Amino acid sequence: MDLEQYLYPMENYNFESVIACIQNRRSTLPVQFKEGKIPKEILTSVLESVRYAPTHKRTEPWRFVLFQDQSKQDLAEFFYLDYQKQTKQELQTEEKKLKSGEKVLQSAAVMAICVHRSPAEQIPEWEETAAVACAVENFWLSLTAMGLAGYWSSPGARNSFISYFNLNAEWECLGFFYLGWPVDGLGPKERSRKPLEEIVIWK
Repeated sequence: MDLEQYLYPMENYNFESVIACIQNRRSTLPVQFKEGKIPKEILTSVLESVRYAPTHKRTEPWRFVLFQDQSKQDLAEFFYLDYQKQTKQELQTEEKKLKSGEKVLQSAAVMAICVHRSPAEQIPEWEETAAVACAVENFWLSLTAMGLAGYWSSPGARNSFISYFNLNAEWECLGFFYLGWPVDGLGPKERSRKPLEEIVIWK
């Protein structure tokens, strides 16, 4: 079947490029980042994509806190303190303490992923969480298109993030997105996925 008749004009959308970007998106750990800042202009362009995620009743529940440059040290310090608070004294080591904030310092930037939920009677919680996840996927795909990389982590420290940084008490932190420039030669990785026959029922 010729798909061309169903597609938007090619000057506006390119189906093959979109699919390639989706298929090449991957989780890349900070240890696989190389040194290098991300210009604010690039970050701003990528962040624009989150505003267009689907959102029930247009509540736009996503909220993000971006750490770069010196503020990354503040975030690393938060992880150090959380490690000390959550780990029994006799099990603590200086090496593990430093490792708790290592990913922050290896990244060009770190984005805290938060949600500002609507009243329960207005929008179910799961829908607001799903909307934030869609926004993060937009962000992730835009990063991929820009040649950047990253991954979403949800450590236990997220539970004390809002109060530690004195943010809006109505927010909830869902995790942290670490991003940076991937090391040379990393490239796309083939990943196994279940065939459509296993996940789709045609009626």
